[in-house]
Amino acid sequence: MATAKKKTSAFMQPVQISGDLEAVVGSGPLPRTEIIKKLWVYIKKNKCQDMKNKRNILPDEKLAKVFGSKNPIDMFQMTKKLAKHIKQA
Repeated sequence: MATAKKKTSAFMQPVQISGDLEAVVGSGPLPRTEIIKKLWVYIKKNKCQDMKNKRNILPDEKLAKVFGSKNPIDMFQMTKKLAKHIKQA
């Protein structure tokens, strides 16, 4: 009996990333899951998380280029903002 080959999830497929996003997470291509992990490492390392409401991200200069604004952003809106910086590899 042949073993079926597991199909890689779309989230695990490496994607090309924009220069602005590379400045935050490093050079690509990277899987989406890795981009999110590295983004959170950057956010915590650079204290870009609102301490009173931890769901809010307070963009610094680099994150503002990715999110399109220096205004605080809810972490659930973050992935929507990343979409324009990600292209299928």
